[in-house]
Amino acid sequence: MKQKTTVFKSVRAMTVAAMLVTMSVVIGFFCKTYLNYVNGLFRITFENLPIIMSGLLFGPVVGGFVGAASDLVSYLLSPQTYPPNLIVTLGAAVVGIVSGVMAKYAVKKRGTAQIIVSGAAAHIMGSMIIKTIGLYQFYGILVLWRIPLYIVIASLEILVICFLFSRNNFRRLIEKL
Repeated sequence: MKQKTTVFKSVRAMTVAAMLVTMSVVIGFFCKTYLNYVNGLFRITFENLPIIMSGLLFGPVVGGFVGAASDLVSYLLSPQTYPPNLIVTLGAAVVGIVSGVMAKYAVKKRGTAQIIVSGAAAHIMGSMIIKTIGLYQFYGILVLWRIPLYIVIASLEILVICFLFSRNNFRRLIEKL
């Protein structure tokens, strides 16, 4: 018996999306704890990797949901005492939305080109532009140092996603979705 939902298409897709949210939160928590420099200004994190994958796998709506949910859950689990930065949350959602839009409409043929274009566009829009604007209020002009850092992080995340999609076992799992 296959149960249908409206946005996620199936219970299996909803479960995988929830797992991607969890992966993003755990990766973000680890990176924010151990790879955080200058009070968060230089933070090496790979929490966008599951968000980009959600956009690639399920499209822009689920990708945006996974991005926003990941950021909000990360905020709730952090020891921060200030209110959430909704511009940063929007940036996380845009990472998922842009990766989904690019994969679904711009580069329809699955493969390395789709992953590279989707991942790069998602990082440029979400991480390098929107999140940087959101963090400007805390760090001022120093926040611009995030841009070259995220060029490196985006490249590494795209390489990891390309590697995953090149594995036969991973492709078989994806086909079941």
